[in-house]
Order: sequence, then C-alpha cells, then structure tokens
Amino acid sequence: MPKNYFDTLIIGSGLAGFTLALHLAQYRRVCIVTKQVADSGASLWAQGGIAAALSNDDSPSKHVQDTLIAGAGLCDVEITRYVAENASNAIHWLINQGVIFTSDEASETGYHLTKEGGHSMRRIIHSGDATGKAVQQALAEKIRTHPNICILEHHIAIDLITNDKLPGYTNLQNKCCFGAYVLDRQKDTVHTFTAQNTVLATGGAGKVYLYTTNPDTATGDGIAMGWRAGCRIANMEFIQFHPTCLYHPHAKSFLISEAVRGEGGLLKLPNGDRFMPWHDPRAELAPRDVVARAIDFEMKKRGIDCVYLDISYKPASFLKKHFPTIYARCLELGIDMTKEPIPVVPAAHYTCGGVVTDRNGKTDLNNLYAIGETAHTGLHGANRLASNSLLECLVLAQAAGDDIVKQPVNPLPELPDWDESRVTDADEEIVIAHNWDELRRFMWNYVGIVRTTKRLQRAQHRIELLREEINEYYTNFRVTSDLLELRNLVDSADLIVRSAMLRHESRGLHYSKNYPDTLPVAQNTILRKGSTQV
Repeated sequence: MPKNYFDTLIIGSGLAGFTLALHLAQYRRVCIVTKQVADSGASLWAQGGIAAALSNDDSPSKHVQDTLIAGAGLCDVEITRYVAENASNAIHWLINQGVIFTSDEASETGYHLTKEGGHSMRRIIHSGDATGKAVQQALAEKIRTHPNICILEHHIAIDLITNDKLPGYTNLQNKCCFGAYVLDRQKDTVHTFTAQNTVLATGGAGKVYLYTTNPDTATGDGIAMGWRAGCRIANMEFIQFHPTCLYHPHAKSFLISEAVRGEGGLLKLPNGDRFMPWHDPRAELAPRDVVARAIDFEMKKRGIDCVYLDISYKPASFLKKHFPTIYARCLELGIDMTKEPIPVVPAAHYTCGGVVTDRNGKTDLNNLYAIGETAHTGLHGANRLASNSLLECLVLAQAAGDDIVKQPVNPLPELPDWDESRVTDADEEIVIAHNWDELRRFMWNYVGIVRTTKRLQRAQHRIELLREEINEYYTNFRVTSDLLELRNLVDSADLIVRSAMLRHESRGLHYSKNYPDTLPVAQNTILRKGSTQV
C-alpha cells in the first residue's frame, strides 16, 4: 500500500466526523485529520440540543412539517423525511455511546424535552445547555481508544488529490478523489495521504463574518476544497444568523441558546418594551431568520447597539438548572440572568448551503463524501430549523458509513509528494492578517442579514482583489495554516456572494431590498465550475 494509506480519510472532527469514524471502525482503518485537538469543532459549542420526535404526542411527520415550514419551500422532502424518521434511532445510539441527557421523571420519555423557535412540539432532547460538549466528549473518549482510528491533531488539509492531476488517470470516465495533501501545523511539513474514500466534515464558514457564534476553525475548508476539486456547491446565500449572541466586549462568540426563548425568554428594547409581536404572530418563537431580521431592523431603526433577552421572571432555581453554562458565563461578565435581561445581537451562525451530496453523503467525485455542515443535503432549505444540525450529522454520517462499507477496495495510484521546490518563506505575513480582517468586515457590512445588489457588487469587487493577492502569495511562498484558512475563506465568501447575486427574490435567510418578494416557485442556487445554474 502507498505510504500514509488509510481506508477512509475523514477531514474534520465534529459530530459528523466522529459518528462516521465510529461506524466505520469495525470494518475499516480510519484517519481523522483535525486542525486543533480532537473535540474542538463547532459541534462542541452547540448548546440547545437535538431535535427528535420522542414523545407520544409527537411524530416524525410533525417534525417534517416544521422543518419544511422553516425551510421556506427549499427543503428536499425525501431527505427531510429520512432524517426525521431516523432521529429516534440516532438519539438511542448516542445514549448507548454513553451520552447523558437531562432527565425528567415526569416525562413519559424519561428525558426533559424543550421547545425552540419553529417547532410545534417539545422535541429537543438536551444535556443541560451544553449538549454539544456532552456528545463530543463522550464520543471522543471512544475515538481516542479505538484501535482502528488514528487521530492527527494540529493538521490542516490543503487540497484534495484528484485523478486529473495524475498521469495515467486523466482519462477516467468519472473524476475521482484519491486523498489529500495535509499540513502538519506544528512541524510545518506537508504530507500526502492516500485513501479509498475521503470525507469532508469540516463544518461551515462562519468565520467569513466579523461577528459569529462559530469557533475559529469554521473557515469553510471543506466547502472550498470541494469547490476547487470540481464539486457542485448549492445555496451558499443562506447563511443563518443566530438572533441571540451575547453582546459584551469580553464575550467572544458566546451564544445564548434558542432554548432560552423556548422556555419563555422575551426580547425587549432598552426601554423594556417587547418588539417581536410587532414583527410576527409567533413572536419570540418565530424561526431564526424572522427573529434575526426583526432585531436587525430595531437596532438600525433606533441606533442601538443591542437588544435584551429577558427571562429573569422565571425562578432562579429553574434558570440555574436548565442553563448552567449560560448562567455561569453571564455571571462572570457581571450579568445575573436571574435578575436582569441579557444584552444580545445577531451573529453568523450556520451555513445552510455547501457541497452537493445525495442521501449517503456522496459528492460529484467518486470516492469523495461530504457530511455535516459542509454538505448540502437539502434538509435545511432556505433556513435551518433549530436543533436539526446535530441530528443531520448523526443520521447522514451513519448513512455515509453504510454506503462506504459497500464500496469495493480498489488499487490506488502512488500519489506525488507536495512540491515546494519553487517557493520561499513568506517575507510579510502581516498581509494575511490584514486581508483576513478586511474580508470579514466587508462581508459583515455588505453580505449580512439584509442585502442589496449594490452591496453585493461591492463585496464581489473586493473579493476579486483579495483573491489576486492571495493567489500570488500561495504561488510564491510556503503554505501556512493562516494562509490556507484565508484562501478557504475567500473562496467561501465568493460562493456566498455569487449565490446571493443569482437569487432575485427574498426567501428564508436571504433578504434583498432590491427583490423583497418571494417567487412562486422555489429553486436551489447551484454553482458549477465554469458555469452557473439556478
């Protein structure tokens, strides 16, 4: 076998990657490549929980209906039904892995189920207000000790290796992926990884925006790599802005869970007036796109820096029990949520679009899969329903695992080593930091919650200038982690802007002042290398 060979190479260590690895490990030798430590992805930050129809008065069909409504006409009905119908099994799989969810002896399920925006029922199973942490830590323990799973921490993938660059393989009928080039961030060395199957599970692209709830790792790596390799990309204009990110100079990217509103939290202006009933009859429990736009409108109309989320009327014991992480973090910053409202603002939260896949995670390239937030499956449509993201990771990672196991094991080519013969060390790395800052600022200002054609054109012009600088840098200097992330962010930003410019309507998370109406027929925005199709 070639050196650095694995049956399956998984790029990313969130819930999707972990779930797939554990399902494959009894049959295959798996390698997980992660930029930081094993359990440091965006899944770790998830607070609210996982949506599943677990109670007797709920059903998968009700879950499907809520998802379709939130998705504003763009959800794939078959995918949505498949995910909802497999949700209960996915939850029980987690329980069998040792995940401990919040209990409720009075509930027929034995677990406390909460309700979030867009849901018609209480169906969010959770572990306090740190569900992602509980899930990731439980799975990471099994991952670290499994003999068939190798974890490479502090490694970042550079690009996929496809047959069109390999002598003797350029005439294959379908384009294939044979592995990836990967940078060891600590040793600054590039390694060539060969795999029967490669999986993009790197999460979303939240760091393309100045304000985001995402961790620093969310730089759109998998989406950008898939695009450069020739995959179709769909619906990148639909960036979900979470309505309630903590507004405080010392609180970087701290999310105030949807569950706070689900348990009765009220959004208020600085004078104490509620405003959500003015915008939507569902008030605080409207879907996230509605709530985020309402907050954005009130902030701009009144010239205020934030609004307030007030649940202080609830008993202190209730708040401390159900929101221990939020309570503790707010208290550290001098905010006692049992006595006063929490200052909040919207922030970029979730990438609803991504690499186009089928139900099994297959992309347009043979041997290449994409799962989790990196993928576009059709589940989320134009607006993700709260707590459907971790569920998608679980259900579709299992489906991908089942499909990968069925694939034949084929002879693989000897892949060329990474070529650094014509590059030198960078002389002015400050250029990368400046470009990163510029990108995130103009994306926030021009491609945010409310968009105009002129703003999008300005963003596109700046992206073209940045790409020229970055390509020159990438061509002439040795790669660094910061350069690779910036390159991926610029590609992701370009995909977002191009998709937004093609959508001549307002739908779900995409709101344009130039096209405020919703067209009668919902269509996906699909980008292809060399051509564009809507």
